[in-house]
Amino acid sequence: MKNLKKLAALLLTVLMVFALFAACGKDENQNEETEKIDDTQIQQNEENQTEEQEPAHEDKIVIALATEPTSLNPYDHAAVVSGYMNQLTYNRLFTYDIETLQPVPDLVESYENVDEVTWRFTLKENIQFHDGTVMTSEDVKASMEFARSFTSSNKYTGFWQSVDIVDDRTFTITTNGPYALILDDLAANGNTIVPKHLIDEGNDFNQNPIGSGPYKFVAWDLGTSLTFVKNDNYFDTEHQPQITDMVWRIIPEGSSRTIALETGEADLIIDVESTDVERIRSAEGFELEEVDGLRMAFFSVNNENPMFSNPLVRKALNALIDKEAVVQVAVNGQGVASVSMNPIAYMGVTEEGADVYDPDKAMEYLRQANVDPADLHFTCMAYTDETRRSAEVIQGCLQQAGITMEIESLDFAAWLERLLAGDFEAAVGGFSSSNVLTYMRGLWHTSTIGATNNARISDPQIDSLIEQAEATLDEAARTEIITQISKLTNEATPFIPLYTTSVIRAFNADLQGTAVSAAGLMYYSDLCWAD
Repeated sequence: MKNLKKLAALLLTVLMVFALFAACGKDENQNEETEKIDDTQIQQNEENQTEEQEPAHEDKIVIALATEPTSLNPYDHAAVVSGYMNQLTYNRLFTYDIETLQPVPDLVESYENVDEVTWRFTLKENIQFHDGTVMTSEDVKASMEFARSFTSSNKYTGFWQSVDIVDDRTFTITTNGPYALILDDLAANGNTIVPKHLIDEGNDFNQNPIGSGPYKFVAWDLGTSLTFVKNDNYFDTEHQPQITDMVWRIIPEGSSRTIALETGEADLIIDVESTDVERIRSAEGFELEEVDGLRMAFFSVNNENPMFSNPLVRKALNALIDKEAVVQVAVNGQGVASVSMNPIAYMGVTEEGADVYDPDKAMEYLRQANVDPADLHFTCMAYTDETRRSAEVIQGCLQQAGITMEIESLDFAAWLERLLAGDFEAAVGGFSSSNVLTYMRGLWHTSTIGATNNARISDPQIDSLIEQAEATLDEAARTEIITQISKLTNEATPFIPLYTTSVIRAFNADLQGTAVSAAGLMYYSDLCWAD
């Protein structure tokens, strides 16, 4: 018995020591990410030389998303995820109202339409950039001129003829004829305002994103996370940030993002895995924000490729793909199958001239085009779980008709680089806009090839009608032109529309300020923790 007591005591001692070391190891693992961020912060920001203590819960938020930004330069990308980051660090003359999707003043205090082509604007007082300099009309003029040097911004920068300075806070913009979308374009990333002196110095706004936004850039740990800190001198009193530290974690796999939310490693998910929506909805301590969305998911074929240059071939592909099946598999039924090339929620959009799922009709199109299905053999690029699932359904539909499509999975940066360069045959992607004409110019106008015109369509008639609609100030007349464009694009079938999705955000139930628009816009500066 005595020996048994000694043995029990020895075992207890060993267990206590093991527990002590395990606890220490756990603390080290928990701090590993913080230390990594701090090291990067010290390297990239010389002004922050002292390591800070981990912020309290109410001062920090971790946001999970699926893909990494391609650039932090607001003019040099066509990526939604980069736009999230730009929204933190920069401002534009206008922004969008979350509920109405109408442009509303951001940097601008007042404005007036002097005549058909002249607009006068006055900046708000004492808007400070992150480097402490005060914004003036000179910065506006220099930024708008600078934006024109980037292909990705060209759909937002070609409308003006001149920007003229009146005084430090007042300037005028003269458009190339009447232009209905000037305020919408001034709300776009392509017209972000940055310091003139940094443009003159050749600042790299990807590495050093200095703007006037609610958050300042701290560090970018490639492939892992981006870190931002509150801008204490933010000019907008209605949207003053309350959360001090904001970390965006890149988690490509959908279920891993859900687990990160459930375990408290993330507080908000931007890209919610569709198959996990019900699981999150039924769990205690979490909430979902859901609205009907305007984002169109599509199967884009390269119209410059001889294989797809004939519209009859594109119409055949469209009629071969079961959109309802794509919705069920790709987004677990949380979307609306599309018929029109343009989201049907927009005013003026019609389904006239568009094809529906009809394999027999598809084969007739191929016979008219004198194309053997066996001669159609191509590769489709995908970059997320959702786009891969869409591609797999498309692959199955086409295979039944004797068409061979292979799937190539890429990371987002590689997918986008090849898409913009036209170095692809087909790709699954998506696009959204707060207004129909920006959507149409972005996807159908020749000038946006190499930017958002994923199908690389160039049709003089469609170009002319888009330009005519943009110059038509009367809303009823403009809507009639939009309907004409909608019919023409349906008949041309530049790509294969798949579905429009709901916009869903999942988050910790204690998080507030989570409103989201149909175009996916959130005011991240409004996020805060409940008392």
